[in-house]
Amino acid sequence: MTVLDLPLGALVVLIGPSGSGKSTLAARHFSTAEVLASDDYRAAVSGDAGDQSVTGEAFGGLHADLERRMAAGELTVIDATNVQGWARRPLMAAAARHRRSTVALVLALPLETSLARNAARTDRRVPPSAVRRQDRFLRASLPNLGEEGYEAVVVLTDHDQVESLEVRRIPDTT
Repeated sequence: MTVLDLPLGALVVLIGPSGSGKSTLAARHFSTAEVLASDDYRAAVSGDAGDQSVTGEAFGGLHADLERRMAAGELTVIDATNVQGWARRPLMAAAARHRRSTVALVLALPLETSLARNAARTDRRVPPSAVRRQDRFLRASLPNLGEEGYEAVVVLTDHDQVESLEVRRIPDTT
């Protein structure tokens, strides 16, 4: 069992390719109010959670809400692929501005798992080539995540680790 102790005002950055189970994990361990999901922002902007053409505007809203939540000291979970450093940097910068703890929660399951889950979706299906590309970016990021400033980096590599994850909330020490 993996135990993740989260300060109440922390930023949790979910990292993983489409189909890896980020949204499912977020729904299991966090309230909907705590989760900022890129798909929800895309849906709010265009009516379609999969509409990549509105990604810039969607992330503008996500980042604005992140700033507000970090300023208020609210636990915040970012549900997006976040597989490249450039996508994680503004998230980390927001947490740093407000002196909040940060945790990278990485779903580095086998590529075949993400591809199969993505193929089984009835909505938000991502092209398999995009899932493969996201997985490559994730694998390339793994060795350097510890250098990005997270207080904790938790890497889950199989279904059993994901299922046995326990999230505990602790007082914020920042």
